[in-house]
Amino acid sequence: MLQDTNRHLRGEGLSSLNVKELKQLESRLERGISRIRGKKEAQLEQENASLRAKILENEKLQQLSMMPGGQDFALQAYYARNMLQLNMMECGSGYDAASSDRKTVHLGY
Repeated sequence: MLQDTNRHLRGEGLSSLNVKELKQLESRLERGISRIRGKKEAQLEQENASLRAKILENEKLQQLSMMPGGQDFALQAYYARNMLQLNMMECGSGYDAASSDRKTVHLGY
């Protein structure tokens, strides 16, 4: 029974279904697609918000770098922020800095 249902969801073995069963299957598929689209849309909105924040951050850094003496500050802030993001990503992925022999590369300062 479950195998037949999965086959039907993949569009296989539909010839044995009557009109009522086909309508029910179509309705299930439409609900599923709607949920998938909703999740995809939410993820895209989240990614867009993140990209907008990065754009604003880059614009602020550009403005700071145009100020006298601001370039050094802007670069330090940029490197510090990126190093923090990298460290957070490594912590979230199960990376253990204490057990790693990986060398750290310092750019700039």
